[in-house]
Amino acid sequence: MAGSGVSPFAPPLTGPPLFDQDWRSVFFLHWAVDPADVAPLLPRGTRPDVFDGATYVGLVPFRMVDAGPGRGLATPYLGTFLECNVRLYSIDDEGRHGVVFRSLEATRWFTAMSARWGYRLPYTWARMHVKERGPRWWWRSDRRYPRGGGYLRLTVDVGEPVEPTDLEVFYTARWGLHSSLAGRTIWTPNEHKPWPLRAAYVDELHQDLVQRAGLRVPGEPTQRALYSSGVHTTFGWPVVLK
Repeated sequence: MAGSGVSPFAPPLTGPPLFDQDWRSVFFLHWAVDPADVAPLLPRGTRPDVFDGATYVGLVPFRMVDAGPGRGLATPYLGTFLECNVRLYSIDDEGRHGVVFRSLEATRWFTAMSARWGYRLPYTWARMHVKERGPRWWWRSDRRYPRGGGYLRLTVDVGEPVEPTDLEVFYTARWGLHSSLAGRTIWTPNEHKPWPLRAAYVDELHQDLVQRAGLRVPGEPTQRALYSSGVHTTFGWPVVLK
């Protein structure tokens, strides 16, 4: 257990899996913010998860690969796409450390709209591109729906392997999602192996995704950026918070 109270090892899921997927080529960018500023944005029954007096806003672009129902039933075409999410960190009265998504860009219209309308997650449809050349990566995203802006321009270099600090465990080792559905707060658990992490060095970052998610942050991330080649992730069935 890290000093943050968050373990880098997932508690095992109980019962059959809801769906699974691979998260690959993952970049983590983070800003420290005042917990009071984000508390009104969290689902009922949760509060900001805090490390040394601060909570964090994450900007996380990655490649979703082979998502599908159950275990090992990848959905052709619709289950593989680019995604970029803006997220907050939450804790509930049961002590479960979760993620709350403020927005999720995705390149598959049907997948994004199914999650937006069916599961009430704030997915958006975006035109996204990623390019890799040696250690350098370029990400580009432009929101298509809902209209009205939403862009990302990121150039970043991947560096040496790192052991995560307690703070980095705090915001990367998240074993579930808090969300709102039909006026109730839902906890959806997940599990995967500990992240293999490398340092990442941001050369250029221009975006308005964080601001459009209702959050104010300084221009540059306040924490070290990280990269992971990825993990295989399994989700369990959601439960309603008591």
